Amino acid sequence: MSEKISAPKGMLDILPENSGKWTALENVIRDICGRHGFEEIRTPVVEHTEVFSRGVGDTTDVVSKEMYTFEDKGGRSITLRPEGTAGVVRSFLENGLFNAPMPVKLFYLIGCYRYEKPQKGRLREFHQFGVEMFGATDPMSDATLISLPHQLFERLGVSGVTLHLNSIGCRSCRAEYRNKLRAYFEDKKDKLCPTCLTRLEKNPMRILDCKDAGCKELGKEAPLILDHICSDCADHFEKVQSYLGAMNIPFEIDARIVRGLDYYNRTVFEFVSTDLGAQSTVCGGGRYDGMTEQLGGEDFPGIGFAMGMERFLLMLESQGITLEDKKVPDLYIAPMGEAAKVKAAALVAELTGAGAGVVTDLMGKSLKAQMKYASKIGARHVIVLGDGELESGKITLKDMNGGEPKEIALDALCAADVQ
Repeated sequence: MSEKISAPKGMLDILPENSGKWTALENVIRDICGRHGFEEIRTPVVEHTEVFSRGVGDTTDVVSKEMYTFEDKGGRSITLRPEGTAGVVRSFLENGLFNAPMPVKLFYLIGCYRYEKPQKGRLREFHQFGVEMFGATDPMSDATLISLPHQLFERLGVSGVTLHLNSIGCRSCRAEYRNKLRAYFEDKKDKLCPTCLTRLEKNPMRILDCKDAGCKELGKEAPLILDHICSDCADHFEKVQSYLGAMNIPFEIDARIVRGLDYYNRTVFEFVSTDLGAQSTVCGGGRYDGMTEQLGGEDFPGIGFAMGMERFLLMLESQGITLEDKKVPDLYIAPMGEAAKVKAAALVAELTGAGAGVVTDLMGKSLKAQMKYASKIGARHVIVLGDGELESGKITLKDMNGGEPKEIALDALCAADVQ
């Protein structure tokens, strides 16, 4: 016997017993996005590596440590997407979506890949719900985008989630802040981890996002970006807060949020849950004006967020929130004998074609075993089809939920009878 093959480490199967939860959540997401005028986009699972090195930033952990990158047969560097935004920006530019009426509103439900240590709710293959909006600079667009995950939480009855909000300024004021941050860490660099030592010159803001305990401690007394943003950025941030207040969306100012990707500017935010332990951020995003330029296009403002589906489902489970989209058959046909099997096959084709959910025996089970199977799969109705029923042209429709059985002419059985 050959050695059993298992899934790669950190990559899990979503089995039928759980897939209904995913479908139900995706349906709610699609409904909320549709109500706000967002349309679904589907990008390739692989991109040229420079999409992420230029778009996400080569000083980030994602690009420097976590990407699945390889050469294809043509010698080109290809990467499995580690996140959704950069690929959507590439598609926005390549396909001329900027010619559509602005703002362009897009959402996606995708699989992503990062080579990192698997842990609860954080896998090497994971799934993201993300939203991207291009063309709008008004602070109202920031607040409107933030309202989407807020509405998702409210609709599902989620509790214990708090919106944390910050501004990390524009290119101009952030450059000055980086100099102050670099000066702060310069005489402490002997206490920085090796990764942050390289960040000190290239992008010291990344030090504030480091997970190393020593770097975290050093960062507690570091200068705050909110104390160094320019007047335009401060005005923008004040207006975002005003719109959130008008929308009755509570928030906390969290000056320590910088987000883990280089493309962010001005508004950044995280929805933080008390139900996920140390991995507390369930949704995060912000503004990324200028990213389209980094990927070779004109300068179009952008803002977006992403949410890890696995972690969100874990949070729902911890709060006892059940989602289900499991389909159960309207009718199970229990055939007895070859002639009955032929008739059963014809009925399945006819009734499913008319919109009913119908299954029949494919294993040659006894009548007792078939009835047990029909109950196990949750069939709403059952009919037994044998020689007697074929001769009389009548069948008894049994209601598996305790309703009265009905006698129906076999040739008159229709989808409406069993739904």
